[in-house]
Amino acid sequence: MTTISRSFRSRSPDAASFHSGRLIAYRDDGWISYWLGRPAHGMLPPLAPALVAAGITFVLIVADIGGQGAPVLFAPVVALLMTGPTSSHPHDGRLDWLVPPIIRATEYGYLAALGFAQGVPDPLIYLLIAVLAYHHYDIVYRTRQRLWPPEWVYRAGLGWDGRMLIAALSAFAGITSFAYAALAAYLGVLFGVESVSAWARTERGDGVMINLEDEEEAGS
Repeated sequence: MTTISRSFRSRSPDAASFHSGRLIAYRDDGWISYWLGRPAHGMLPPLAPALVAAGITFVLIVADIGGQGAPVLFAPVVALLMTGPTSSHPHDGRLDWLVPPIIRATEYGYLAALGFAQGVPDPLIYLLIAVLAYHHYDIVYRTRQRLWPPEWVYRAGLGWDGRMLIAALSAFAGITSFAYAALAAYLGVLFGVESVSAWARTERGDGVMINLEDEEEAGS
């Protein structure tokens, strides 16, 4: 994650900064996106690249999703090269709230299309996407309570970029089903255990529970 997101996780009283920090957290960037974003110094607006990356990914999937050619690998690479450098942007634009759902649609769509085309059992595809959906919902709900997930969770979770690249490489190696099963098991344990542990600590009084919607209405 970026330096900007770290600073926003310290319960900043600035509502705009807090909202911006949540959007960065919702991206769920991995290490590759993080390092690609550093040279840009937050100067690249994120929305247009995310839209272009989603469009190109869709075209490459349609072009040759059932084959063993370059499009299978190029889809996540293009998405990463387009979207990764924008990871350091503060996401404070008027429509930048659209960036995380675009990234989610790109990741989920790619994993589903690739899995179906490569003959991965349907339950494995659904399980992997369900694990990711739980993780991303957990991030959304926790940040609304100002309970930011720790940095190591984002690193260990590989990020959307790492997960897409692993899926693409597994398709070339002919081990897509194994990769999906391994990812679902690993990420399920990682996200599940960390999430349950965090909420359990909160229930014991070690965290803070607030109604962020009431706070935002009061500040408006």
